Amino acid sequence: MRRSPLLIAAALLAAGFVAGGWWSALTAGPTAATRSGQRPVSPGQITDAERSTVELFQHASPSVVFITSLAVRRSPFRFDLTQIPRGSGSGFIWDDNGHVVTNFHVIEGGNAARVTLTDQSTWDAELVGTAPEKDLAVLKIAAPAERLHAIPLGTASDLLVGQQVFAIGNPFGFDHTLTTGVISALGREIESAAHVPIRDVIQTDAAINPGNSGGPLLDSSGRLIGVNTAIFSPSGAYAGIGFAIPVDTVQWVIPDLIQHGRVMRPTLGVQTASAQAARQLGVTGALILEVIPGSGAERAGLRPTVRDERGRIVLGDIITGIDGEPVRNGGDLLLLLEQREAGDTVRVTITRGGREQQVRVELQRAG
Repeated sequence: MRRSPLLIAAALLAAGFVAGGWWSALTAGPTAATRSGQRPVSPGQITDAERSTVELFQHASPSVVFITSLAVRRSPFRFDLTQIPRGSGSGFIWDDNGHVVTNFHVIEGGNAARVTLTDQSTWDAELVGTAPEKDLAVLKIAAPAERLHAIPLGTASDLLVGQQVFAIGNPFGFDHTLTTGVISALGREIESAAHVPIRDVIQTDAAINPGNSGGPLLDSSGRLIGVNTAIFSPSGAYAGIGFAIPVDTVQWVIPDLIQHGRVMRPTLGVQTASAQAARQLGVTGALILEVIPGSGAERAGLRPTVRDERGRIVLGDIITGIDGEPVRNGGDLLLLLEQREAGDTVRVTITRGGREQQVRVELQRAG
């Protein structure tokens, strides 16, 4: 049978393309992936970096919980009491005794709370302690130890800007959501619910949305380095800047909350004016309103604010420094005292009658 010259030419051309491709494959150098030492990725496979992230999420997510804050409302028709959801957020398992850490603002104003574990079991939670000035709180649930997976703790002292971080939480109520990013700044300061500054806060671009509050910020080893607490956003939604309370702060606050229900910082033995009251009086520093009887402040002769026989306010001593560190308000005073221990003696700089002087005060444990 005679074949058309056109068909014969087409067949020869196709054979040439195949042979050329075969010869090119034999003679070509290594691909970019081979030169870089990476394994070629076939459809359905993941890279080593992706595998590390998947494993981190799988190991850490059982430690993360969903928290629902409840409020009691009275029915206007039947006059019975009903618990209704007030808000929600995230948290994480602290130990196998059932302690759960979250933000104070997640449970603030609620009458009760419920905690949902990764296995979707839900447990009534008891409030153990709160630290509004650190935006931290501890709940406790009666779940068996085998259901509790305490989160491993890292450190915030050696963190670096640009370091990769991971946030796990329940944004908008979605179960166990992972977001990734980097540390974008360190040493930030934000204001707590108690209007006391929280210092050395971690800033991250990992997406933190409503519902992420109280959840963990993790390093690449899956260790806790911070507690996600706030975002900076004019609209209230994620805008690229989130904040986390550093784990170094968490590690000394939480044991106090578990044991005492509050932070047991040492005290001078004084009550100071609020920042607003001090501003109204034109005072810079921590204005002493009251001196506790029997305290170190009383023994050192510190003076409170009083009224004279005509009812006029006579300002007490104004604390402007502790051991040479400036005190601009009551918040500064609290933060400086956190670094001391009960029984320590500190050098207190005060302004009395327009004159600056120094006194030595022995700190005592808060009652």
